[in-house]
Amino acid sequence: MTWPHAFGVVPRQAECFQHRGAVEELARALAGGGTAVLCQVLSGTGGVGKTQLAAHHARRSWADRAVDLMAWVTASSRESIVSSYSRLGADVAAADSRDSEQAAARFLAWAETTDRRWLIVLDDLADPADLRGLWPPAHPGGQVLITTRRRDAALRARSRVHIDVGLFTPAEAASYLRTQLAALGRRDEPVQMAGLAADLGHLPLALAQAAAYLVDLGLDCAAYRARLADRSRRLADLVPDNSGLPDDHRAALQATWSLSIEHADRLPPAGLARPMLHLASVLDANGIPLAVLTSPPVLRYLTDHRPAGVHGPSDPVGVEDAAGALWCLDRLSLIDHTTDGPHERVRVHGLIQRATRDTLPSSVQDSLVVTCAEALTAVWPTAERDSALTQTLRANAEAVISHAGTALWTSGCHAVLLRTGESLGLTGSASAARMYFQDLHKTACRHLGHDHADTLTVRHHLITWQGETGDLTRAKAGYAELLADRIRVLGPDHPDTLATRGDKAALRGRAGDPAGAGEESRRVLEASLRILGPDHSQTLTARLNVAHWTGAAGSPAEAVTACEQLLADTSELLGPDHLKSRAVRLHLAIWRGEAGDPVGAASDFERLLADQLRVLGADHPHTLSTRHDLARWRGKAGDPGTAVSEFEQLLVHQLRVLGPDHPDTLATRHDLASWRGESGDAHTAVSELGQLSADRLRVLGADHPDALTTRANLAYWRGKGGDPSGAVVATTELLADRLRVLGPDHPDTLTTRHNLAQWKAETGDAAGAVVAESELLVDRLRVLGPEHPHTFSARHHLAHWTGRAGDPAGAAEALARLLADQLRVLGPQHPETRATEDSLAFWSMEAERGHPT
Repeated sequence: MTWPHAFGVVPRQAECFQHRGAVEELARALAGGGTAVLCQVLSGTGGVGKTQLAAHHARRSWADRAVDLMAWVTASSRESIVSSYSRLGADVAAADSRDSEQAAARFLAWAETTDRRWLIVLDDLADPADLRGLWPPAHPGGQVLITTRRRDAALRARSRVHIDVGLFTPAEAASYLRTQLAALGRRDEPVQMAGLAADLGHLPLALAQAAAYLVDLGLDCAAYRARLADRSRRLADLVPDNSGLPDDHRAALQATWSLSIEHADRLPPAGLARPMLHLASVLDANGIPLAVLTSPPVLRYLTDHRPAGVHGPSDPVGVEDAAGALWCLDRLSLIDHTTDGPHERVRVHGLIQRATRDTLPSSVQDSLVVTCAEALTAVWPTAERDSALTQTLRANAEAVISHAGTALWTSGCHAVLLRTGESLGLTGSASAARMYFQDLHKTACRHLGHDHADTLTVRHHLITWQGETGDLTRAKAGYAELLADRIRVLGPDHPDTLATRGDKAALRGRAGDPAGAGEESRRVLEASLRILGPDHSQTLTARLNVAHWTGAAGSPAEAVTACEQLLADTSELLGPDHLKSRAVRLHLAIWRGEAGDPVGAASDFERLLADQLRVLGADHPHTLSTRHDLARWRGKAGDPGTAVSEFEQLLVHQLRVLGPDHPDTLATRHDLASWRGESGDAHTAVSELGQLSADRLRVLGADHPDALTTRANLAYWRGKGGDPSGAVVATTELLADRLRVLGPDHPDTLTTRHNLAQWKAETGDAAGAVVAESELLVDRLRVLGPEHPHTFSARHHLAHWTGRAGDPAGAAEALARLLADQLRVLGPQHPETRATEDSLAFWSMEAERGHPT
């Protein structure tokens, strides 16, 4: 034997070896040697390129003459390690290789005492226990490099440096694929190559085999991506067979992880790692909440699918067992544990998932889908206070649904299908929720039929989110049709039928008929009391609806009384922290303010906010919404400066938690701009409302009520800022749109007519304003009734413009009649009553002077 000496076969370098950050990390670690053995452990899942990195270092060390002995040892078993050490002992220490154990010991003794520099690579270590008694000794001139899929603590001693070898970065993956295809005489679009790299999860082995496959079959990246996206194709059909594997690969992609799975399944708790991986294979690769994989449905599945003989039938799988199964998979680099804030998540590569699913019959996959759907439903919080967790749960639900086929429809519509869509809407994506339920309704009709109770439930959700996107006309018609179908299919007294009646009534109010909504809601309440009883959740909701529409129809004081009575009942039945109790408190605060007590409303919202912070947390949409209401009522209570400050702080919070396009974020921008105007800065109000109008148009569409409201306030502050002519033009255009979208009797349309009259008067046409306000008063009396606050407001403005048109005595007479009615309906302390008293005093004085103002 001559020196320097090379032992074993170093795998040849891949045709297009990708220089990556891990190469330099390994070099830096090896350069930090001292008197102790320098041991580096390259750990990672199969296919990330650990062996290629080790081989690259070995070749470079050999070429640089940095070592006298370079030994490449296949470490897949203890027998293989001993055999290699034995032959090395024969080579360097004249050991008798016929006694392999003694020869191996001679080699290790030589390595500890020699003056030679050596590098030992232990490639593909399957089990740390295989190195017991065989670890290379400490030596200042020695280097040990281990590649393994294991992450055991035994590999993380102080004398060993652990390097996690991960996937290619997107840039590395794209560079590799571009170079690999070019070497095979192919070119492709950069966008398609980057897309293919992402589709393959930037896994080096997958990229190499995919490149070989598409070249062999004459495909371009787009065509290969289409095949890859086809779930009916097995992974084995998308890579070369064993005869065509590139770069001396030892196994095709789909077989890369099979041995790791076997090892993991043998680790205690034995027999659970494999079924746990089966479950993870139908969830979201980017992050599965640990709570899902340790939930009761998963524990039941693991108990039922643990191999016979591992435990007795009386030993159900517990949470610790399930967590142990996950750690077994983690130890073999089949999954990764990550921490996202307070939540622990599990990640698994998408190709490992696909390879796992490919081994399972469809009946098993259906069982997995149902189990995971039930697990998601079990852990999904009723109050979605954590936006990151909510997004993760939705992503996992979408993954399960994508694998479901008919599995989630065998017993009707599975709850997770409804929860996913509801979560979209409740977190601010009303349009996405609408589209989701449109698709879900088509699927329900296909699987269950049009008249199945669950199909009707899906329709109900669809109509709800149609209304939330501003399509009130279609939603109103949809509720009428749904009600007829539910009466026909379920009967008039079914709870779902009552729920439809309640939502139909509420939409009637939102569409501009609060009095009609109140009448319908009272009939629903009567039916609920008769059918469900006074303590049923739907009955309590019906009472809240009656209270709300009573206030909206012009009787806020009556609404306050109804809410106070309802709050006492919900607190006793459900507890003060229940969602319904908090909803009643919110309505109570609103109607207290509308009844003339803005200070009391602000106090109510302060207390509600404190409880929501405690129950829901600072980031929950309901908490943020309460902060919005509190800021608004602070302004209405006479403190516009504080309102501006609180809206500014809230906007920063909502941008972080909800994003810039969430309806609640847009609503805060709207009220912030309005209160800037109320604070005396009309110019900034106009500027901010102009920007908001463009954003609401983009996000919500031109006909959404919120988009129209923004235009109304933009015109208002334009007029207040000194441009009444511009306000006239903008309000005229808005009136045409509100007549078209909302109809002539909608309260917003009537308000727009009032604003147009006001701005025309500000341009010098006071007489025209009197005519317009007179016509408007007739319509408000007809639509809203004589005691509605808007009717009182119309009478006040008509009196004002009567005085401005030269008839102060007529103004005073009209205001005197109005004051008598307001004292009777609103009481002497109501802000509107006081405003009328002030106006009456002014116009009475003007009338006594005998000249117009």
